[in-house]
Amino acid sequence: MIVAIILSIIICTFLIYSIIPTYYFKLISNNVIRKTNQPNKIMLTFDDGPDERYTNQLLDVLAENDVQATFFVVAKNAFGNHAIIKRMQDEGHEIGLHSLEHENAMFFDRRYTKEDFKQSITIMNDLNCDVTFYRPPWGHTNIFSYHYMKKYGLKMILWDVMAQDWKDNATADIIADKLMKRTKPTSIICLHDAGENSGGAKDAPLNTIAALRIAIPQLKNKGYEFITAKGLHYEKKQRKQ
Repeated sequence: MIVAIILSIIICTFLIYSIIPTYYFKLISNNVIRKTNQPNKIMLTFDDGPDERYTNQLLDVLAENDVQATFFVVAKNAFGNHAIIKRMQDEGHEIGLHSLEHENAMFFDRRYTKEDFKQSITIMNDLNCDVTFYRPPWGHTNIFSYHYMKKYGLKMILWDVMAQDWKDNATADIIADKLMKRTKPTSIICLHDAGENSGGAKDAPLNTIAALRIAIPQLKNKGYEFITAKGLHYEKKQRKQ
């Protein structure tokens, strides 16, 4: 009986602390961007990088196709790749935040959540990146996440298209096919430019890069225009110091 009560308390606590906030933001909250809401304007977004093994190759493909994207970077990865961050900025891409070190907010307390945002913003400021947009790893949050997003003037962006490009069996053709089938006229596409260091398969981004060589021209032929997060219409909040 006591064990059952303890388990019930643990489950209820976890639901309140992280499960409910996560799915509230994923499905309900009006304070989250999930689509561009602009007909035939879609977004390419990339999580987990930058990674010197892949991100420059990805930037090459985007440049070849005259496409700007939004990169949700892991702050510690960004700190170790100054030149890539500078290249993103120089080539017109938007840089958003994807946490300090790609930890799952569901399993961390208020102290860690506070330091995650604080250290991330400090690193991004040191890189001359005034980040406005935030995407939590896996889209997972806890009851403190929104407080710190608001404190630092961040707007959450999620996605409505994913192509499972991190998997070891995701070939370029499979990824490209999913992108073509799943992308709608207001879609935000979530892909990845880091491999095993963030939980994906080794060299998975190489398949993503190859898939984009196929998919970007086809998406353009369907009449889609690529925009970055800068092109979204929303009310920007003032960042607190």
